[in-house]
Amino acid sequence: MTLIKNIQVVDGSGKPAFKADVLLKDNKISAIGQFPNKKADLAIDGLGLYLSPGFVDVNTDSDHYLSLFTDPAQEDFLTQGVTTTFAGHCGSSLAPLIYGGLESIRKWADITKVNVDWHSVAEFLKVLGKIKLGVNFGTLVGHGTIRRALTGGQIRDLTDGELMIFKNLLRDSLKEGAFGMSTGLNSAHARETPYLEIKELVNIVAENNGVYATHLRNEKEGLLSSIQETLKLADETKAQVLISHLKPLAGFEEDHKDALEMMKSPNVHFDSYPFGVTVVPIHTMLPDWAQVGNFETLRSYLDTPHIKERLVKDLMAIHGDELGDIRVSQAPGLPYLIGKTVRQIAENQNLDLSEALIKLMLLTNFRAIVFHKNINQKMIVDSLFHRQAFVSTNGASLPSDPDILKDERFYNTFPKFLEIINRDKNLSLENAIKKITLEPAKKFGLKDRGLIKENNIADLNLFSFGADGKFRLSYVIVNGRLAVKDGAVQNILAGQVLKRE
Repeated sequence: MTLIKNIQVVDGSGKPAFKADVLLKDNKISAIGQFPNKKADLAIDGLGLYLSPGFVDVNTDSDHYLSLFTDPAQEDFLTQGVTTTFAGHCGSSLAPLIYGGLESIRKWADITKVNVDWHSVAEFLKVLGKIKLGVNFGTLVGHGTIRRALTGGQIRDLTDGELMIFKNLLRDSLKEGAFGMSTGLNSAHARETPYLEIKELVNIVAENNGVYATHLRNEKEGLLSSIQETLKLADETKAQVLISHLKPLAGFEEDHKDALEMMKSPNVHFDSYPFGVTVVPIHTMLPDWAQVGNFETLRSYLDTPHIKERLVKDLMAIHGDELGDIRVSQAPGLPYLIGKTVRQIAENQNLDLSEALIKLMLLTNFRAIVFHKNINQKMIVDSLFHRQAFVSTNGASLPSDPDILKDERFYNTFPKFLEIINRDKNLSLENAIKKITLEPAKKFGLKDRGLIKENNIADLNLFSFGADGKFRLSYVIVNGRLAVKDGAVQNILAGQVLKRE
C-alpha cells in the first residue's frame, strides 16, 4: 500500500484543485480523503506538490523507431510525466503484418535489428507483453502497412477482393485490441487513395468505437481541402477522428488559422506540440514526384544525370535557402554527420545546397533523419489552447546514444506546455491537466485512466513549479508502482500493453 499525504489534487476533471491524502492499493486508487493515522508500506509527503493523473500522449513514434525494443524503459516519456502512449500513426504500424516484414518503417529505423515473430495484432501485443515496457502502450492499425502489402507497393486502387481482405483484417485487428486505424495520406504511396476506400474502412472503425487518426493529404496549399475531406469523413461515419500533428507551416499561416476555425465538431480533435521543428526521414524533402517508389527507385533517380538535374532545380524552388538549415539527427553508420547542417556539408564539399542534400541522401542510403525548422513557432504554441487540441510529442523515446541527436519535443513536450501555462496563465492548471489526461483518455476509450478517482488505475504524477517557472517532476507512478522517484527513473518496467475494450 502507498500513501500520498498533504497533496494538492488536480484530478483531471477540470475542477479546482483540493488538498487531500490519496491511498493506493495494488494498481488502483483505493481512497481519497484525510488519513492522518493510516499505515502504509510507502508514504510520500506531497507537501508543496500537485498530484495529477499520468499524462496521455496520443501520438508517439517509438514503434516507428523500434525503440520499444531497444529502449523498453521509455525514459524520455517517463521523465516528462507521460504514462500512456499511443502509436501506429501516419499509416504505419508494427501489426498486422501480412507477410511478416517491416518495410513500411525502414525510413525510420534499421529493421534488421528486430526479429519479427508475429503477424497479427494479437501476436504483436503478446510479444510486447513479454518484453515489458516503462509506460502503457496502445496501437492503431496502419492503413499503409496493410495496403502496401496487398498491392506490392504499387500505386493503384484496391481490387474488390483486396478491399474485402483489408476490411476483414481490420475487423480482426480491432477485436484483438487495436484502438483504431491511421492513414498517412501525405505519402506518395497513399496520396491517391480514394475517399470511398477510406470511408469504408473508417465505417468499420466507427462500428467498433475506435479512433481514426490521419496525416492529412496536404499540409500546404491543399490544407483546407484536406481538412474539409476529413471533416466530411467524420460527419458521414460518426467516427472519433484525430488529425495528426496539425501545424502552421511557414508560408501557410493564414490557411492554418482558417483550418482551426473549421474545427468545431466534438468528435474531431488534432494533436500538436510547442516547438517549431519537424523531424522527418530525409527522403521526404524531395518533391512529390520523386518520392514514388522504394529506396532503390529513389537511388536510381539520383544516379540518372538528367533526373538529378531536375531534382537540384526543384529542391531549390521548393525549399530555397532554408535547405541550408536542415540538420542531421540520425545517420546510421556515419556518426560524423550527426548535428551537421546541409549548409556545413555544402561548404565543406564545395557544393550547392541542393547538391549537398542529394549527396547526404546517397551517403546515408536515405536512412537519415533530419530536423527541418519550417513551423511558425508562435502559432503552433497558440494552437495548443484550441478547444479540440491535444498535446503530443509526435516523437519517440530513444536510448542515450552519441549517434542520435534528439529533438526537444521527444523529451520535453509536456513540461514545456505546462511551463507556458504557468507563465502566461492563458489556461487554468486544472483545465491544462484535463487536456492532457482525461480528454485524451476518453477519446481512446480508456475508462479507468486519466482521472484521479477511487478504483481507477493509479497512473499518477507528483510535480511542482520552481521559482524560475520550470516544471519539476518529483514522482511518477505507473499502475501503482513507483517508476520515478525524486526525479530519477527507477529500474521498474510497470507499463501495460493496452487493448481497446
